[in-house]
Amino acid sequence: MNTIEAIEQQIENLDENAFVKFREWFLEFDQSRWDKQIEADSNAGKLDFLIDAALAEHQVGKTRDL
Repeated sequence: MNTIEAIEQQIENLDENAFVKFREWFLEFDQSRWDKQIEADSNAGKLDFLIDAALAEHQVGKTRDL
């Protein structure tokens, strides 16, 4: 059994209360990792194309005030 399979088996064996706590922890953990990746990509300029596209649409009048 590999590490992932062992983790899966342990998760399957959690009681309801422990599973709820695990799920909440994991969602927060996953979101934190995602936020860090987005920040790193942004700082590296990997998302600049999105800014450029938005500005181009705004310049040709394809946007509206909120």
